[in-house]
Amino acid sequence: MSITATELKMNLSKYLELSETEDIYITQYGKVVAKLTNPFQNKIDIANSLFESMPNTMTLEEAKERRGEE
Repeated sequence: MSITATELKMNLSKYLELSETEDIYITQYGKVVAKLTNPFQNKIDIANSLFESMPNTMTLEEAKERRGEE
C-alpha cells in the first residue's frame, strides 16, 4: 500500500495497525521516502516455512527422532 506523508500524519494509528500485516510505503512529492513494516515479519515467515515443512500428522516424539534427539 502506498500513502502520502500527509495521509500518514492524519491517520497514524490506522497505518501503524495496518503495518502489522502489510508494508506501507510513504510518499512525498510523488517519491517513496519511507516504508512502515512489521519488524518481526521475516522471523514469522521463517517460522511458518519451518512448520509447513513438517507433516501435520507428525508427533513431537517423531520430530525429535528425526532430528536425532532423545
